[in-house]
Amino acid sequence: MVAAGQDGLVANLAKYLRGQLVLGINPDAEQFDGVLVPHPQRSGPLLQAMAGGRAEVEERTMVTARLDDGESLLALNEIFVGHRSHQSARYRLRLGTKEERQSSSGLIVATGTGATGWARSINGERARPLSLPKPTDPALALFVREPFPSVSTGTSLDGTIVDGRSEVEVLSEMDDGGVVFGDGIEDDRPDFAWGDAPAARGRRAEARARPRLASRSVPMTGVPW
Repeated sequence: MVAAGQDGLVANLAKYLRGQLVLGINPDAEQFDGVLVPHPQRSGPLLQAMAGGRAEVEERTMVTARLDDGESLLALNEIFVGHRSHQSARYRLRLGTKEERQSSSGLIVATGTGATGWARSINGERARPLSLPKPTDPALALFVREPFPSVSTGTSLDGTIVDGRSEVEVLSEMDDGGVVFGDGIEDDRPDFAWGDAPAARGRRAEARARPRLASRSVPMTGVPW
């Protein structure tokens, strides 16, 4: 597969593929950074090498968000969990044995590829920046955006690196407006509100690298691309 355009095109294409190679072509190096589209327009020899199985291939970690009702999302850069408007998102965040109720502008779980985009911007504003994973590392970076401290909500779990053996779980406490989406594609999203089913009081999402996120639980997992 050939993706010619800005970097986001590769991210949005990759999630729909299963094992096919992607070649990113940068049609305008003065306009696009080329992080995911590093190759020039004249890449005929590389295309031939791909077709002949001779091209050098880099496998990158992706993040998967799985809800407790079976819905799932796959992203190359990051998964966002929060409120669809500018309202605060309310949820419980679990990291291993630690748990905290939070009110924030949402959270993102980013791969090493995403570490060059949104996660990089968030990390750069931190007093104690994280050492972000590389694109091929089986790890994810978790960032909580603007957590608000109150008598019922905390801010201690505001960011960490999640390795491939760990799990992040998010349990929604939003009556409505909660969403989960990947790579900035807001239209392709499952709702993330309190569920009606007894087994899903909060919908669950998991993220793994293979890490996981959960609420409506959302698990997120890093998987090779």
